[in-house]
Amino acid sequence: MPDKLHKTKGIVLRTVKYGETSVIVTIFTELFGVQSYLVNGVRTSTKKGAGKASLFQPSALLDMVVYHNELKHLNRIKEFKWSYLYQHILSDVPKNAVALFMVELLTKCLKQPEANPDLFHFTEDVFMKLDESKGAVMANLPLFFALHLPHFFGFRIDDNYSLRNSYFDMNEGSFVPEHPHHPHFLEGKQATVTSQLLKVQQVEELEEVRLHHDFRRDLLYLYETYYALHIHDFGKMKSLPVLREILN
Repeated sequence: MPDKLHKTKGIVLRTVKYGETSVIVTIFTELFGVQSYLVNGVRTSTKKGAGKASLFQPSALLDMVVYHNELKHLNRIKEFKWSYLYQHILSDVPKNAVALFMVELLTKCLKQPEANPDLFHFTEDVFMKLDESKGAVMANLPLFFALHLPHFFGFRIDDNYSLRNSYFDMNEGSFVPEHPHHPHFLEGKQATVTSQLLKVQQVEELEEVRLHHDFRRDLLYLYETYYALHIHDFGKMKSLPVLREILN
């Protein structure tokens, strides 16, 4: 079966150096889901290669023409360019920390190389909103992303919070009326704010959610537990301690 050329957008997840001048890059593509590509000659100082490696930083949004063969684990990219040129994410330390958290969380969830265009468009939009965000919107974006991502992976959180259903049972992924008989639950303000964040549909609405950074940090660790309960071999997130320090 010959390799076919396709135009697709992509979100860079991971880049590994290969040989003297090349990289192997893992990209979440709009058309094919997670794919790995060998890209030659982008780590040279020649005119042809200069600056091209910067396009393969994690979170970069690309327009690509790719060769695709389902039988190959490693395909190639014929053409690539920015689909959206960040103004801040790659140079602003706090925003970059949020972006790397999002990339790691997405990577841990994406187990199969199948297309998920709705997830792609949601993630692309959140990255673009992060780039232009500030204040409470930027600080709350990791929480927003962590709560809305499960919707695309079959363990979405049921926002049935009420004065009666005031405990968030992380095993069940829903709010329940009674104290669960296990340690994986949220109550009080943690449950209330989780419900509030689940109701946010537009990133700009995060401006209204005012939280202390210690409270926000504790919630992020609790949401990490939620993922670990629902995704096999999820493990610990390396970007979370970094994000915690930077968002202080």
